[in-house]
Amino acid sequence: MLVLATENSELRAQLAEVQDQCVELAVDAGEMHAEIERLRREVAELRAGQDVLR
Repeated sequence: MLVLATENSELRAQLAEVQDQCVELAVDAGEMHAEIERLRREVAELRAGQDVLR
């Protein structure tokens, strides 16, 4: 029984660590998404400027 309790405790600790990593990844992904959207807008503005010059 002690072996199962120890294993359970270790697995819970691992799960908590992985959950923290998932949260960090989600935050990073959100920041990257925002940056991609900003760059898409910038590219659209630059293309519109090129069209005006043509």
